Amino acid sequence: MTALAGAAQPNPLNATLDGYAYPFPVQVLPLKLEGQNLRMAYMDVPAAAKANGRTVVLLHGKNFFGAYWHETIRTLAAAGFRVVVPDQLGFGKSDKADVHYSFHQLAQNTRRLLDTLGVKKAVIVGHSMGGMLATRFALLYPEMTEKLVLEDPIGLEDYRVGVPFQSVDQAEATERRSTEASIRKYHATYYPGGYPAAHDQWLLPLAAQTRSPDFAQVARANALTFDMIYQQPVSYEFGQLKVPTLLIIGQQDRTVVGRGLIKDPKVLASMGQYPALGRRTAAQIKGAKLVELPGVGHIPHLEAPAQFHQALRAFL
Repeated sequence: MTALAGAAQPNPLNATLDGYAYPFPVQVLPLKLEGQNLRMAYMDVPAAAKANGRTVVLLHGKNFFGAYWHETIRTLAAAGFRVVVPDQLGFGKSDKADVHYSFHQLAQNTRRLLDTLGVKKAVIVGHSMGGMLATRFALLYPEMTEKLVLEDPIGLEDYRVGVPFQSVDQAEATERRSTEASIRKYHATYYPGGYPAAHDQWLLPLAAQTRSPDFAQVARANALTFDMIYQQPVSYEFGQLKVPTLLIIGQQDRTVVGRGLIKDPKVLASMGQYPALGRRTAAQIKGAKLVELPGVGHIPHLEAPAQFHQALRAFL
């Protein structure tokens, strides 16, 4: 249980979540990008049972940070895996840099982390936005990607087709208006069966940041990474993947990045159809395995952990 779980109004948290306890020790990789000295936080968790010599990298979603993988980390470590869990720049305990964000750059940062840790090959697991990043990583570095796992990834469709454009400044203005109530309303859409109280441990840290003097940095990074997702689709490149791939798709997931910008109800109804998107994407990736989870929404590893971990371990 993390330090803020169950707290109704936690104290403000700064841009790098100082004072918020992660489930495993956090280390920092120094990076230099665009003339800035930056810090990328990560957890590197050793096998808790006899080590099998394999490494799994867990890549978080946009509205999350590495700590929400805690049960998956424990499950994999208990099975003998080393587990590396980065907070990408702009997220979690990493710096909220004002730089040009791209999936290519985040993939390169992740490779630099693995090189630093001496990891030559790993299973790459990505949830939500992490699925877009995991795809880009596997396309750029197939020699380092033992297997690829995409858990309800966003980017299975090109959002530019149906979601109206907004500038980074417009997105930042929206982000600056975020409150605990608005964050809670959005996170509730992840759970078709109703929002579970246990999810507060992942929501409250984000809400606490909105009450910090640092929140302007967080809002800016959130806007820049929204623009990255919108402007840099991976949906046209799934056929180029050359690594063994597993898709785990919650069948009640209807996530659309930029949903609130869509005014035409017909367009909105046509997007975020994960059952169809999952099947289409699996057909595009040679030899891909698709696991469909009935009744599950956007975050299987939190909503249906037993089913998620069973599918993951069977594939590994």
